[in-house]
Amino acid sequence: MELRHLRYFLAVAEEGHFGRAAKRLNIVQPALSMQIKALEEELGGALFIRTSRRVELTDAGRLMQAEAQRTLAQADHAQLAVARAMRGETGRVRVGFAGNAIFSGKLIADLRRFHQTYPDAELVISEVAPQQQLAAIATGQLDIGYMPATSKTDAPGIVAQSLGQWGILVALHDQHPLTVHTSITIDMLAAQPLILYEAHDDQEQLFLTLSHKLGADLQVAHRSGSTLSVLAIAATGLGVALVPAPLRQVTIPGLVYRRLDDADLNANLMLVSRAQEPNAAAAAYLALSSQPSA
Repeated sequence: MELRHLRYFLAVAEEGHFGRAAKRLNIVQPALSMQIKALEEELGGALFIRTSRRVELTDAGRLMQAEAQRTLAQADHAQLAVARAMRGETGRVRVGFAGNAIFSGKLIADLRRFHQTYPDAELVISEVAPQQQLAAIATGQLDIGYMPATSKTDAPGIVAQSLGQWGILVALHDQHPLTVHTSITIDMLAAQPLILYEAHDDQEQLFLTLSHKLGADLQVAHRSGSTLSVLAIAATGLGVALVPAPLRQVTIPGLVYRRLDDADLNANLMLVSRAQEPNAAAAAYLALSSQPSA
């Protein structure tokens, strides 16, 4: 028994006539009669009572009608569900973000556009440190990552797309002596206890640039993977933090921002994903994120 047999059967049941059913199905009547007869033989009994003018369902035929309608409806549902999943309209996209992503506006814009375009797809959003994002994407635990460029983003199987670049701010306690300046130079940071993101480890460009310019006067007092932790440590007065310029919109009691006057230091944001993406929903997300904003 195949789905087409069920469709043939339902056409005859609904039309009550082999000729009209054959016309509706766009096949010749003898072929339709042969298919119905084969179906009845397979089931072991009559589905129709045939008269000279019309055909009527037997009790078994009425049962078959209900089951055929249910089976064909489920088949249509399965076909639609799989097709939607292949187009990325359903499924799950796991998005990780770190640092500047949420304050730059790009992350929120991408998430909102995807949700509006594919409302039946599930978004799982979590703050994840950059190094952990890369490992999670490579192992399939995350699909998309928003993070600053690191020495590990240029890895096999990983695609990193630049989303933007911003200046650096110095975040510090409002009673700090450096707050008298409207902008701060690198030389002013000499011997100051610095607060950096964990992503800026000893192999990253920001740390290397600071090392080159400050030499022995570079003092890294704290590192944190969380933006709010970095700002909280600075507000407490335990050091001065170097943060991306979009964080200026984050207001924390006792914390002020000053521009870092140095063109060699900047913050960036990358969209990181797998080179070969098996998740259709994630592929749809990437396609939308690459489109220009309306």
